Amino acid sequence: MKSYKDLEVFSLGLELFYKSLSYSLKLPKYEMYELGSQLRRSSDSVPINIVEGYGRKKYKADFVKFLTYSYASCLETVFHVEKIAKLYPDIIENE
Repeated sequence: MKSYKDLEVFSLGLELFYKSLSYSLKLPKYEMYELGSQLRRSSDSVPINIVEGYGRKKYKADFVKFLTYSYASCLETVFHVEKIAKLYPDIIENE
């Protein structure tokens, strides 16, 4: 493994970020800075924590800690997407 880019979990996290970003940009204007911002920040945190943890992989406990943060951000992102699917079904259905 030469880079964090070789990690499948990183690729999946980045894909989650791009998909979440597209959802957030389709929200009504009044949600762009509320739910949209929360979704963008939590989804961006998923791959960012993987990258930061990889940078500390020499220290296994640090790497695991950042992977745990990434997982928690992923759960938060999924919850935001679930809210969008319930409140604005056209956004998710049109994807």
